[in-house]
Amino acid sequence: MSPQEHPKPSLNKKTFVRELRLQGTDGIRREVRLSSSQETTNLTPQEVFLKLGFITEEFMEIYAYAHIKQLMSTGKIQTGDSVIIGWDPRDPKGNYTSAVVSGICKAGVNALVLGVVPTPLVPMYMLYKNARGGLMVTASHNPRDQNGIKIFSSFQGLKLLPDNDLTLTHAVLEVKPSTLEKLTLKGKCIDSRKEALELFHNFSLAPKNTWIPPEFEKNLFKNITLVVDPANGSLSDIAAKIFHQLGFGNVIEINSKLNGDVNLKSGVADLEGKAIITREMIEKGTGIFSKHLAITKLLDLGQKNRTLVAKGDKKICGAVFDADGDRFYRLDYDASKDALIVMSGDEAAFFQAKHLITSNPKQYKGTTYINTVESDFNASVAAKKLGFLPVLTPVGDKWILLKIALLTAEKKIRAAKKLKGTKVLATSILEKWKNIQNKDSLNVLNIEELESELNQFFKINKAEGYVANSNKNDLFSIGSEETGHCITEGYLTFKNETQVSVFFGNGVKSAINTFVATQFLLESKPTRAYFANLTRPFPPGYKQTFYTYYVNKKLFHKNSQLWNQVKTSIYQEGRNKGFSPRFTSFSAEPDMLYIKLSSKKNENAAIFVRNSGTENKIGVNLRGSMKSAAKLKSIGEKCIKILLYSMKDFENHLCKLEKSILNQLIFGSVLNTKLKLKKPAGERVLSEMAKQGLIRLTRDGHTLTVLGKWYLSIKKQDG
Repeated sequence: MSPQEHPKPSLNKKTFVRELRLQGTDGIRREVRLSSSQETTNLTPQEVFLKLGFITEEFMEIYAYAHIKQLMSTGKIQTGDSVIIGWDPRDPKGNYTSAVVSGICKAGVNALVLGVVPTPLVPMYMLYKNARGGLMVTASHNPRDQNGIKIFSSFQGLKLLPDNDLTLTHAVLEVKPSTLEKLTLKGKCIDSRKEALELFHNFSLAPKNTWIPPEFEKNLFKNITLVVDPANGSLSDIAAKIFHQLGFGNVIEINSKLNGDVNLKSGVADLEGKAIITREMIEKGTGIFSKHLAITKLLDLGQKNRTLVAKGDKKICGAVFDADGDRFYRLDYDASKDALIVMSGDEAAFFQAKHLITSNPKQYKGTTYINTVESDFNASVAAKKLGFLPVLTPVGDKWILLKIALLTAEKKIRAAKKLKGTKVLATSILEKWKNIQNKDSLNVLNIEELESELNQFFKINKAEGYVANSNKNDLFSIGSEETGHCITEGYLTFKNETQVSVFFGNGVKSAINTFVATQFLLESKPTRAYFANLTRPFPPGYKQTFYTYYVNKKLFHKNSQLWNQVKTSIYQEGRNKGFSPRFTSFSAEPDMLYIKLSSKKNENAAIFVRNSGTENKIGVNLRGSMKSAAKLKSIGEKCIKILLYSMKDFENHLCKLEKSILNQLIFGSVLNTKLKLKKPAGERVLSEMAKQGLIRLTRDGHTLTVLGKWYLSIKKQDG
C-alpha cells in the first residue's frame, strides 16, 4: 500500500511531516525486502518505505521502537512495562518479527511474545495481563510477499485513529537508524505463548461467547462435516481443535502448513465477490479454484454425500479464514446445485443479528447494527426490518470499534446529566465530547481521557453504580464488514473470575456464532428452504467493485484533478441515467469519493471510489438495488477506464510484469506454460489482472478481455 499523502513527501522538510501518513486502513502493510537487498543501497529504511514502497526488517524495528517511545512521551507506558506481540506465519525465518521484538526491547519495555497466534488474541491477552499495548505482525489477507504491523491501544483494545497515525508517522521519520543500531536491549523478551493460547481456547469455548445453550452443547453440530481452511495462517492447528471440541461431527483441516505460504490458493481473499462456486470452477487448467484444496475437498465430500445432504441428514460446510484469523467466510455444499454457497461477512452478520433479536428481542431491539460502506445496501435495510438501528461507517473494523466506544461514552454522559444533586458536568468533559463528536480530534488518547474523567465524575458524586450500569451493553449488537470481519460482544474472564466485555474482530467467534445462528433459525426448515435461506437470508442488492492495481495513490485525493474528474464523470453519467447525485463526506476518510444516487423511481444507490488502505490498488465500488444494476455498472465501467488510464505506476515492478503479460497476449490466447513469468510474482499478477478484468482464463489459456484489449490499445496510442 502507498502512503496516503497529498504533497510529495520530504524527509528534510518538517512542514510536510504532518501531511504524511504512513498507515493505511489498519497500520502499515507493504511488500517486504531485506535491508541487505541491492535495491535498498544508500537509502534509509524510511526512504525505502517512501520511495520504493517496501518494508525492510530495519523499518519494522524503527516503527515498533518509535511507537513505544511515543507512548512513553505521553505517559501511557514506562520503562519496565510490558506490551504484547504476536504474528502470523508468513515470516518463517523470523527476520521481521525479531526486528519488531528488538524495537520494543530497545525502547525499554518488556515484550510478552505469543508467537504465531490469531490477531484477536493480542488485544485479548493485552487486557488480561493489563499490558500497555499490543502489536500484531501481519499483512492479514494480503499475499505472502507482504508484511506489516497492526497496533492495539491499551484502552479497550481500540486501534490507532488518524491523529495517532500522524503522530506515529512523525516519530518514525525522526528516528535515526544509526542511533537505534547502537542501542542495547533494555527490555526483556518473555515467552507467554502457552498462557495466551489457553486464554484463547477458554474464551472460544465459553458458552456466553459461543451462544450454545448447555442443553445443546453436545449435539448441536453432530451432523456437520466441517472443512477448516486457516489459509496456512495463524489459526492452523488452533481453530480445528476448537471446532472438534464443540462437537462437529467431523473436522478436516486443510491448508495448515506453517511454511510462509499464507493466503496462497486458500483463505477468504479469493472468495470476495463470489456468491457460488460451481464444479466448473475447479476444473483442472481452466477453473479459477482448481488449485484451492479446501474448495475441491468440499465439492468432493459433497458429491460423495450428495444423497444424505439432499435429505437433510448431513451438512458439508467450510470455515475459511485469513492469515491472521480475524476474518471468516462460510461455505455450504448445496446438493441440488452440486455447488458451494459462499457466505460473506454481510450474510454471516445478518444471521448472527437475527438470532440475537429472535432469542432476546427485549435486549436487542433498537440496538445498533453497524456495517461499512462496502456492505450490501440491502443488509442495512434488512437489519432495520428486524428491529435494529443501522449505522454506516468508513471501511475498516477500527471505525466499528470506535463507534462502540463512543456509544458507551454517550450513554455515560446521559447518565451523568440525569444524576440529581450533582454539579453540572465539568466543562472539560463536555468540551472533549464536543470535539470528539465533531471529529476534530480522532485520537484514542482523547477518548480514553474522556472515559477517565467520566468515571472520576461518578466517583466524586458517589454514583459508581451508574458506571457499572453504563458499561452494560444495551446499545450495540453487531458490527460487520462484507470482507469477513464480524464483531459481537465477547466476555473475557480474568484470574479472579471477574468478566469484562470485549469487542474484537475474531474469525473463530464469528464462525461459531454463525453456525449456532443457522442451526437455530433454519434447522427445522425443509432442505430446499434451508438452502434457499442460506443463499439469500435477505433480498440481495447489486454489489460490484472494479479494481485498478499497481497505482500511484498520490494522484487520487480530495479535490485533486483526478478526484474531480471521476466525480464529474459520476455526476454526468448518473444524471443521464435519471439519478440525482449527491456527494457525501466522511470525516474519518476524507479522500474517499462517496456519491449517493437517488431517483424519482425510488432507486437508491451509491458509488464510492477509494484507494485501498491495505493493498496497492484503487476500487470503484457500486452498491444499490438489483433494478439499478445495469445503470451502475455502466457508470462504474466509465470510471474504471479513467483510473486505468491515469493511475498506473509504470515504475512498479509488478506493473512492468503486467505490461509484459499483456503484450504476450496481444495476438491471442497463451497457455500458462508458454507465458514468460517471473516467479513467484507472475502467478500473483495473473490473479490480479483477472480481478481487474483485463484477462480471463479459457481452455486455450489466458486471453485478453474486451477491457484488456481497450487498455492495451490506449497505452499503445500513448507510446
